[in-house]
Amino acid sequence: MNYNNISFILHKPQLSENIGACARAIKNFSFNKLLLINPKPAFPNDKIIATSVGARDIVKKAKVFNNLEDALSKIDILIATSARFRNKNIKHITLSDIKKIDFSKKIGFLFGSEASGLSNNEVSYADYTLQIPSNENFRSLNISHSLIIIAQIVNGLISIDKKKFEMSKKIKNASKKDINDMLSLCIKNLEDRHFFHPQEKKPIMLENLRSIFFKLNLSQKETRILSSVFAGLTKKKVD
Repeated sequence: MNYNNISFILHKPQLSENIGACARAIKNFSFNKLLLINPKPAFPNDKIIATSVGARDIVKKAKVFNNLEDALSKIDILIATSARFRNKNIKHITLSDIKKIDFSKKIGFLFGSEASGLSNNEVSYADYTLQIPSNENFRSLNISHSLIIIAQIVNGLISIDKKKFEMSKKIKNASKKDINDMLSLCIKNLEDRHFFHPQEKKPIMLENLRSIFFKLNLSQKETRILSSVFAGLTKKKVD
C-alpha cells in the first residue's frame, strides 16, 4: 500500500469552503493528491486557502481538469461515492469492503457536487460504488465529511501494512485512458453502422457500454486486442 497511489477527486465542487476542508482532510491522513473537475469557484482562491488551514501545499499541488475522462487517465480503480443505490450492474461495496481493494494499484475516490451528487453517467466510469451508512431519512453528507471518513479508513489500512498484492510483472493494467481510447474506437464503428437507434436511447446505451468495459479490469494487451477487433470490423471482406 502506498499513500501516493490514492487520489481524491471532486466533481464540480460548488463551495470554496468545502474544497478547502477536503484539502485539510486529505493532509490530516497523510495523503497528497487532490483532483478537481470543473470547480465552480475560481481555483485557488483566498477562501479555499483559509479553510484548508495548514494544507496550503495540497491546494497548491491540486490538479484541475475540464472533464472526468481526463482526470481518470492515471487511475486504475475508480470508486464512486453515492448516497443513493444505483440500479446498475456495478459492484456496490461498503466501508468494510475497502480492505479488499488492491491498493498496489492507483485508486481514485470520486465525490459528486454538493447540489446533485454524481449522475448515472459519471457513475458509469466507476469500478465500484460506495455508500457510507447514515440516517435513512437524511443520507446526504457534506463532501468533506464523506472524504474524511474514507481517508481515515484507508489511512488505517495502509498503516497496518497489510500483505501486499502481487501479480506477474509482465502484466500491465490498462489505464482509464487506454480503455477510453479503445471505447472511442468501438463507439465510432457502432455509429458508422447506425447501431444507436433510436437516438434518444443513445446516452443510456453509452453509459451501459462504458460501464461494461470499465469494470472488466482489462490489461493493456487486452485493450490492444479489442481495439484490433473493433478496427477489423470496418474492413471490407476480400474474396
